[in-house]
Order: sequence, then C-alpha cells, then structure tokens
Amino acid sequence: MFTHVMIGSNDLDRARIFYDATFAALGGGRGAMDARGRLVYLHEGGRLMITKPIDGKPATAANGGTIGIAATSHDHVLAWHEAGTAHGGTAIESPPTERPNGSFVAYLRDPDGNKLTARTPPTR
Repeated sequence: MFTHVMIGSNDLDRARIFYDATFAALGGGRGAMDARGRLVYLHEGGRLMITKPIDGKPATAANGGTIGIAATSHDHVLAWHEAGTAHGGTAIESPPTERPNGSFVAYLRDPDGNKLTARTPPTR
C-alpha cells in the first residue's frame, strides 16, 4: 500500500545520528543522501525518508501520528530503543513491553519530536 514514509527534520545531521543508530540496531544500513538532499533509509522492503520541509518553514511533528518500524525480534526492539535513547531520542509511553497479541513494542520520539515505534509481529 505505501511506497515510503517522509518526515521533516530541522537538522539533518542530528537526524542522521539518530536514524543511523536505530536502523543499525535493527540490522539495517546507514542512511544515504539522495540527489534532492533527503536522507533515505531502506530496510526490508520499506523506505523512510527524512527531509527539510520544501516550503522553507520549520518541521513539526505530527500530532497523533506514529511511524511503525518492523522488527524481527524482541532483542532488536530493545536494541532499537537503547540506540535511540543514546542518540538523541526520548523514551515515551511505557517501557518496551509485550502486548496482548504477543507483539513486543517500544516507543520513542526522534530529536525532532516525531513519534516512532518498533515492534515485532503478533504471535497470537
């Protein structure tokens, strides 16, 4: 259904530190700048792009929006959460936890305030 997710950042260097660390924790690679100056992360068929807003106004986090990132294991979720908090992210909601459907989830805000979650697939 989706081709990509694009989020705004006011500081791409700061965003790169955060996202390089969190994607490495999930087994992904470093982000690359495309020809238009956007950070691009490719992982397991998905694409996350981070950019300065094209209208020149400051980037703001979506109120009520959450970006979900697939993780393959409980350990990947924990590593993602640890890497994020160590590289400018803020832990939010509950500590990493198992949900009633068996998925294991963690939540962070990136340095620009975007809400992210890493989660394993449900087991029940």
